[in-house]
Amino acid sequence: MSTTTIYLTRHGQTEWNVQNRMQGHMDSALTTLGVQQAEWLSQGMQAINLDAIYASSSPRALRTAEIIRGERDVPLKVSDAFKEIGMGVWEGRDSAELAAQYSDQHRYFWKDPDQFKVEGSETFAEVQTRALEKLQEILTAHQGESILIVTHTVVIKLLMAYFESRELPKLWDLPYIYPTCLSRIDFTDGVPEILLHGDTSHYEENEAGMES
Repeated sequence: MSTTTIYLTRHGQTEWNVQNRMQGHMDSALTTLGVQQAEWLSQGMQAINLDAIYASSSPRALRTAEIIRGERDVPLKVSDAFKEIGMGVWEGRDSAELAAQYSDQHRYFWKDPDQFKVEGSETFAEVQTRALEKLQEILTAHQGESILIVTHTVVIKLLMAYFESRELPKLWDLPYIYPTCLSRIDFTDGVPEILLHGDTSHYEENEAGMES
C-alpha cells in the first residue's frame, strides 16, 4: 500500500481581511498577526517530513509558504491553479458595500455558490476544476510523499467539499477556514481519507486571528 498525504492551509491574516475587503486575484500584505500565524504553523509542522510545498502565486500565499518552510530544504513550487477565486469587479471592495450594491450576487456567493457570477469573475465550478486538476497532477508526481499546499479559503472549501461529497449550497457550513488552519487528506492507493479539517491546534494564543 502507498499513502500520499496532502496538507492544505490558508494564507495568514492580511490587511484586507481586517478591513473586510474582497481580495480574489488582487492582494494585500500579511499583517503582523498573519506572519505570526504562519510561524505558528511552521513550528506545529516541524515534526512532519514534507517532500514539497506548493503555493498559490498570490503574494500573500507565497509569503505564508516561505515562512512555513523556514530553514527546511524543501522545494517550493508556485501555481496559478491554487489562486483564490477571481472576483472581477468585486476585488478590493468592502464586503458591506457589495452586499448593498449586488444584493442578489452577494446572497448567491454565500448561500448558492453555483449561481454566483459578476463581471470579470470566475465561477465556483471553474475554481474547483482548476484546483482539482492541479491536485491530481501533484498526486501523480508525488506518490507516497507528503505535500503542503498553501492556498485560499474558497479553494480549500471546494477541494474539501469534493472529497466530502458536500453539495455547493452547503459549501460555507462549518468548519470555518481560519488563517493558516490545517487540513489533511491521506490518499491510500487512491482512496481519500480526511484526517484534519480546519485545525488550529498550532495557534499559540487563545482565539488568535479568529476574524471573519
